[in-house]
Amino acid sequence: MPKRILEGVVVSDKGNKTVVVRVERTFLHPLLKKTVRRSKKYHAHDEANAYREGERARIVECAPRSKLKTWEVLPKDAQSAEA
Repeated sequence: MPKRILEGVVVSDKGNKTVVVRVERTFLHPLLKKTVRRSKKYHAHDEANAYREGERARIVECAPRSKLKTWEVLPKDAQSAEA
């Protein structure tokens, strides 16, 4: 099964080798037929401590690294190559 890749904004880089990424999704409300925005925060492993608050980051699923971290950020050079 392929690993999911999500994109969001780094909201915290306070932890060592950890960033918190807020990912927003939009969907149509089933009853009201109105577009609704929901966001969720993911703790992700950042080996190089490369990301700072406010930057856009892409995260990919990985094996659990701690109680909260089951995602890791893609390196910055890999993201620019895909764009």
